[in-house]
Amino acid sequence: MASPAPSTRDRIVAAANKLFYAEGIRGVSVDAVADKAGVTKRTLYYHFQSKDDLIAAYLAGRDQPNLELFKRWFDEARGGLAAKVQAIFDNLATSARHPKWKGCGFLRTSAELANMPGHPAIKIGAAHKKKFEAWMAAELTAAKLSDAALLARQITLLLDGSFATVLLHRDPAYMEAAGQAANALLRGAKRKK
Repeated sequence: MASPAPSTRDRIVAAANKLFYAEGIRGVSVDAVADKAGVTKRTLYYHFQSKDDLIAAYLAGRDQPNLELFKRWFDEARGGLAAKVQAIFDNLATSARHPKWKGCGFLRTSAELANMPGHPAIKIGAAHKKKFEAWMAAELTAAKLSDAALLARQITLLLDGSFATVLLHRDPAYMEAAGQAANALLRGAKRKK
C-alpha cells in the first residue's frame, strides 16, 4: 500500500529544509521555497504567516530526527559509555565528509539571526541544544558518573565547537579529535559512590 502524499504544509517545510540548509536562510527567498514546493506564494503564506514562521518550522522539523540519529549512533556503538559518546562524533565526521554537508543547521541559523535573539528559530535552536545536553546528562547519570550535568555540558561544547571548526576548515578530523577528547573526559570522570 502506498503511503499518503505529503500535505501541502509538509511539502513546503521539506522544500525550505533543502534550500535553507544548502544556501542559508538569508540567501533563500520565499518565492524560491514556494517554487521548490510546487505551490504559489499565496499558498505558502496560507500555511505560514511569515518567512520567520517558515524558518521556525524548518528548525522544528530537524529537532527530533537529529536527536534520534544521535541516540541511534550512541545505542549502536560497541564498547562502554566513552566509546558510545565518541561514536556520535565519529559518525558526524563521516557525515561531514559528504559534499553536501553544511554543518549544524541550528548553529548556522543562529549565526544568521544573531542580531535577533528573540526570533522563534533562535529559541528552537537553543531548545534543541538543551535537549541534547539533557539526554547526555541522563545517560551519564545512568552510568553513575559524578558531575553528570557538567560533563554533559562539556560534551555539548565539544560537539558544537567541532561543528564550527569543521565548517571553517572543511576538515572532519577536528570532529574526530573532539570525539577523542570526549572519550578521554569520560574515561577520567569519577563515579558516584
